[in-house]
Amino acid sequence: MRLAVLGGGGFRVPLVHRALLEDAGDPAGRVTELVLYDTDRARLDAIGAVLAHQAGRHTGPAPAVRATTDLDEALRGADFVFSAIRVGGPAGRVRDERIPLAEGVLGQETVGAGGVLYGLRTLPVAVRIAERIAELAPGAWVINFTNPAGMVTEAMGRVLRERGLPDRVIGICDSPVGLCRRAARALGTDPDRAGYDYVGLNHLGWLRRITVDGRDLLPALLADTAALESFEEGRLFGAEWLRALGALPNEYLHHYYFNREAVAAVRSAAATRGEFLLAQQSRFYERARPGDPAAAYREWERTRLEREETYLAENRAASGGWERDSRDLAGGGYDRVALALMRAIARGERTTLILDVPNRGAVPGLDEEAVVEVPCLVDAAGARPLATGPVAADQLGLMLTLKAVERSAIEAARTGSRRAALRALALHPLVDSAAAAGRILDAAGGP
Repeated sequence: MRLAVLGGGGFRVPLVHRALLEDAGDPAGRVTELVLYDTDRARLDAIGAVLAHQAGRHTGPAPAVRATTDLDEALRGADFVFSAIRVGGPAGRVRDERIPLAEGVLGQETVGAGGVLYGLRTLPVAVRIAERIAELAPGAWVINFTNPAGMVTEAMGRVLRERGLPDRVIGICDSPVGLCRRAARALGTDPDRAGYDYVGLNHLGWLRRITVDGRDLLPALLADTAALESFEEGRLFGAEWLRALGALPNEYLHHYYFNREAVAAVRSAAATRGEFLLAQQSRFYERARPGDPAAAYREWERTRLEREETYLAENRAASGGWERDSRDLAGGGYDRVALALMRAIARGERTTLILDVPNRGAVPGLDEEAVVEVPCLVDAAGARPLATGPVAADQLGLMLTLKAVERSAIEAARTGSRRAALRALALHPLVDSAAAAGRILDAAGGP
């Protein structure tokens, strides 16, 4: 089975490769060839060295690895396509963060004005990729991790649906599974035994129930301050606010519920997250030598750990300052979700995963084609969203507003419309002025 990774020179590709090495399932559904595509040959060579060392340390079968800068070559014959591209690179992310901050509004990769700017730049490329997939690999399943994942998944899915290939694009994110597993551990229960009622959009979701043997344990967790504040989301949001909500929000909702504090923390930091990662990853790619795989791997592992330790550092600073749990520093998450998704489809291994898929009536109040992030039943036929039941008014209101933002961005990217781009920025609840939205758009060189 062939897996093509778009953005194959990306820093987190070794996590995907590691998950493939650890796949002990039926050989008939195992990835035997990994094709890495990237526009930057030097990045491909650096990551290739890390993968070579990982494979050398592994005693079992390893997929053959091939790298290319030719998109069509990467796509031909692919059974699965993993899309993890970064249009504009880390430098583009820095601009997405700094331009909104100059207007006093949040600058973040996927949330607020920064997320809209990233989407406007990324969507045209993602659509062209979807068109090539429809032409060269119409039988492939597309797993999208490219941010902003919700709008990119919806835009790519539209392209394939228009070509008679419905529901072949599935978005994944590691935030929901991380939240669910941390909450289960705080309850003292095995995360793999529990069931999770989660609803939302990408980077905008809520865990509403945690069930074990048919009993909802979330009320007990909300009532126990010590247990609630023993894990990341509890410390981030605080017990009082979580009890007021009656749910556990995805970590990215800290930008919404504590926006004033989040913006102040980012503005007072020595560097934005994008600036930190630009400097950090530049060092890694400079030091990772293709001729010395062991040294490249050591440099990658050191850099990866530093990256995990500093994740959401500004938000943690805004909520009192605290260190991440060691169990959250192992890396991965989205790679394990991707592997479980591929295994379920390729081998017919029926499972339930939280994924980004077309709504198909699962969430009342959103239309059929709206991409939502909910538990899905996955098997050889793909991913089918499970009905969520009624959604709280505050949650649905945010979801509807953000869906309007996403669709305005998709329209702007498709048509070049300045009006649609301005609407995408100004409608976002974290942008407090239409005039500021216009200035942000002009500074970014938008339509």
